[in-house]
This record gives sequence, C-alpha cells and structure tokens, in this order.
Amino acid sequence: MKDFNSYTGGDKKQNDPDGMADMAKMMAKAFEGKGEADILRAIYKEAERGRKAGTLTDSDLDNFYAALYPMLDSAKRKKLEQVINKLKKM
Repeated sequence: MKDFNSYTGGDKKQNDPDGMADMAKMMAKAFEGKGEADILRAIYKEAERGRKAGTLTDSDLDNFYAALYPMLDSAKRKKLEQVINKLKKM
C-alpha cells in the first residue's frame, strides 16, 4: 500500500467512474493473495505513519472509506467502518 491518498482519488479521478475502476484494479493487484489480517496490518501501518507525520486527516480516512465501500459486502463494510473509526482515534 503506497499511501491513503493514492486510494482516495486525491485528484479529479475521485468523481470519475473510470478513475474508480482504475483504483479498484490497483487495489486488487496490491492485495492479491493477501488475507484480511495482512490487509488490515497494511492499513494500520500506513495510517499510523500518516498520523505521526501529520499527513493523514479524518477527511482522508472518510475518502478512503468512500472509495472502498462500493466494492464490499455489508459485513465487510461494517468491518471497514470500525477500522476507520479506530484509525480516527489514533
């Protein structure tokens, strides 16, 4: 995982359906073959680094959530929401 902004559509791609498709493909490739625990570790590690550096805001986390939300089923959406809430408390 490079950083949160690369997944939140920090540029004009955020509102571009083609940009979202590209982002989904990039994320799928980055996490191919990894389990949920590996993915969560990567998210927490990047979030901790961003929070310590002062470069990860609650708004960035909300954008990250919004980018992933459409790709998840209801159970995973709930899990992601819990993760985002925990990250916001860092």
